[in-house]
Amino acid sequence: MSTLHVLSHSPFTDGRFSSCLRLLGAADGVLLCGDAVHALQPGTAPCNALQALNSPRFVLLEDAQARAVELPAWITGVDYPGFVQLSIAHDKVSTWL
Repeated sequence: MSTLHVLSHSPFTDGRFSSCLRLLGAADGVLLCGDAVHALQPGTAPCNALQALNSPRFVLLEDAQARAVELPAWITGVDYPGFVQLSIAHDKVSTWL
């Protein structure tokens, strides 16, 4: 059973980001949206943790563009229809509010 974990809060404000990464299963995916895209800032602990994951990693393109965050080669950008497809492809969706 796979879960899509949706993160929308900055990884620099509280522990949701690190808690999510600790709970990831082998078949789970991670989608960054909102201020969570700041986790992609090169050289930061959140970016290094994401890069080390074996799970699929996604970012909502509109939110990355709005925050002028450049995407590393190891993450997949998706639009809103892609977000819907990811939600359908996983058994569950867990939003870290």
